[in-house]
Amino acid sequence: MTDIKFAWSELGGDPALLARVSTVVREGVLPARLPVRELARACVGACALAGAELGARRAGLPEVPAVQVDDGAVATAFTSERQVLVDGRAPVLFAPLSRFWRTADGWVRTHANYPHHRARLLKALGMSEDADPASVEAALGERSALDVEDAVYAAGGLAVALRTPQEWAAHEQAAAIAARPLVERGRLDGARARTFAPLDGTPVLPAAGLRVLDLTRVLAGPVATRTLALLGADVLRVDAPHLAELPDQHADTGFGKRSALLDLTATADRRVFEELLAAADVVVAGYRPGALDRFGLSPEALAERRPGLVVAQVSAWGAYGPWGGRRGFDSLVQAATGLAAVEGSAERPGALPAQALDHGTGYLLAAGVLRALTEQSHDGGSRFVRLALARTAAWLTEDARMDEAKGKGTAKEGAPKTAGDARVDPQPWLTEADSPLGRLRYALPPVSFDGGPRDWARPPGPWGADPARWL
Repeated sequence: MTDIKFAWSELGGDPALLARVSTVVREGVLPARLPVRELARACVGACALAGAELGARRAGLPEVPAVQVDDGAVATAFTSERQVLVDGRAPVLFAPLSRFWRTADGWVRTHANYPHHRARLLKALGMSEDADPASVEAALGERSALDVEDAVYAAGGLAVALRTPQEWAAHEQAAAIAARPLVERGRLDGARARTFAPLDGTPVLPAAGLRVLDLTRVLAGPVATRTLALLGADVLRVDAPHLAELPDQHADTGFGKRSALLDLTATADRRVFEELLAAADVVVAGYRPGALDRFGLSPEALAERRPGLVVAQVSAWGAYGPWGGRRGFDSLVQAATGLAAVEGSAERPGALPAQALDHGTGYLLAAGVLRALTEQSHDGGSRFVRLALARTAAWLTEDARMDEAKGKGTAKEGAPKTAGDARVDPQPWLTEADSPLGRLRYALPPVSFDGGPRDWARPPGPWGADPARWL
């Protein structure tokens, strides 16, 4: 089930187009007990096919260009935040308080990369803001994992108890997620069919001339909008001035985009934002469900103000169930849904070989936008696309659950699913370029089809430094 056929079906794609996809299989990449390599390949392949499909329609090509999916390129891109170097400096990936901690009865995973999340975590634990990891470890060792989860969430912080797949399956949120498709998609109104300007020249840029308002953070949403920028869209990321982005994260996900700051609670900035929205073709939102609704940014409200819009949303847990309003990140979803337990040992939890939920969901989100645009060109309608990291996690573990139900054991037993040399050299899929941030080494995009782009048209610039206007 963890294959491109299923992903493409969930996106509403024509199954006949799957014949246009070829794969270079590399056994040593993304080694894991769960089928991470297959999921990564499926997500990137579906995205590339969606781009090729839209490009063919806009360019008037007689057939959809051939799509190539190379496991090496996919694996390198799925670890792009680890690959990026700024003037030779390695990135800072996790802060000292973002990790697994042993509790009185198990394990808990915290996320405190951002200063406000760190402050809320320490407040929930009754500790001062200058607390060090050793004191946090001692405090958590005296409490139960579920107690920490509840207390930190109540304080607006981020922590989840480690669960086995069986424990997660018994959770109400897991049941709510299981009832949803991998890709939620549909129409919001009867807006007229979209008319695209024809494409000419090379490379073929399926999203050329489209304006994407990027309201995303960490990491799935920015991966999606980075991909739309690769394919030619004018992507403008808008952040609140008081929510600064992590510099290394911006260096990784800012390719092809521009970055502006607007305070939507300020009258002047809100006026500028409304002007941007009035000319946008796509809005991609990555905040927790409901967080942007007070600004009139629900899909329904957006479509009413801007008929013909495509609204794409991504969240950690989904916009439903008892955890529907919770914040979350890839590492937390791995811990809660049983992935960390499967990939770990009896001694301690493990992790997937990449933040595969973020990256995979990001490519699927971009694919959903591209397919919505293609569908609009046929029969119109404002469109919505929704994905959740936890739903992607359920897809990743589906084969293992089926095997267990058939008495074949779980994915945790035995050797990792992808055997072979795990040290595949990523060098062929890395490149370097000068940028306003310095000399960058970075992962090349894995989305590839005949005649399509091979790299982004522009490197990232400083966060928040661009004017809030369309090109």
